[in-house]
Amino acid sequence: MSAAVPIVPIVRPTPERAAELKEALAEIRQRVETASATAASRTGKPVLVAVSKYKPAADVLACYEAGQREFGENYVQELVDKAAQLPQDIRWHFIGTLQSNKAKILASIPNLYAIQTVTSIKGASALNKALPSDRPVPLNILLQVNTSGEDSKSGVPPLTAGSPPVPLPADAPEVDSAELLQVARYVVAECPRLRLQGLMTIGSLAESLAAAEKPNEDFARLVATRDVLQAALARAGFPPESGKWGEDGRLLLSMGMSSDFEAALAAGSDIVRVGTGIFGARPKKEEVKAH
Repeated sequence: MSAAVPIVPIVRPTPERAAELKEALAEIRQRVETASATAASRTGKPVLVAVSKYKPAADVLACYEAGQREFGENYVQELVDKAAQLPQDIRWHFIGTLQSNKAKILASIPNLYAIQTVTSIKGASALNKALPSDRPVPLNILLQVNTSGEDSKSGVPPLTAGSPPVPLPADAPEVDSAELLQVARYVVAECPRLRLQGLMTIGSLAESLAAAEKPNEDFARLVATRDVLQAALARAGFPPESGKWGEDGRLLLSMGMSSDFEAALAAGSDIVRVGTGIFGARPKKEEVKAH
């Protein structure tokens, strides 16, 4: 698939805005590179997803022209609209709450690269059924884990206990019956149009703010959960060498945003999601609707 011409004409960014975004993007890229150099657990180069929620397509285009290809959106219609206007070699990541009734709309976006917020068999099944049979590669999905235990956060429970987090034994009964393992096994065994790429978490603001004083427990919880899940999948007949999940035999981790991505990279994150750090402060939802 080439960098096709946008389907809908797009208003270009002003030269001043384009220069501003290019500078902000370069600064974040440099910080990502510096922070990732301290993480011994990751083998590949981390992925920076530029989160363009509530920002105009012109801003995305400016970052695209500065070499950025990975972009994230929280809302289905906003993603649909931008994908129709922007180059087709952008790799879109959906990072908002996944509703099963929106699976068909998301599945119709040809350059949707990943959905990072799958939390149920129902959601995975809806996506697998909705994806076109002629899609050239499976859709990457990440299972969202609620590492902070906050009611305001989506996600399935982690495979750890206590604080600081201690990983559960992979052969423990509570792992066998865990929602996370059930969904992971279903995706790997029953969803040929999906690829279980990894795990995602948001984490708590309190842990993020305390990152300078102590390790982020939410990040540690996701790392430990990943290790337990990999072992549990192997026990269930899907070892790393089966090639059924992850990349290079390991599940990727998506954790870290504008305020804490450096701590996340130091903890072993493979994917960071940065919005405000690149695009600046977002307008409130009410302000967006007013326009």
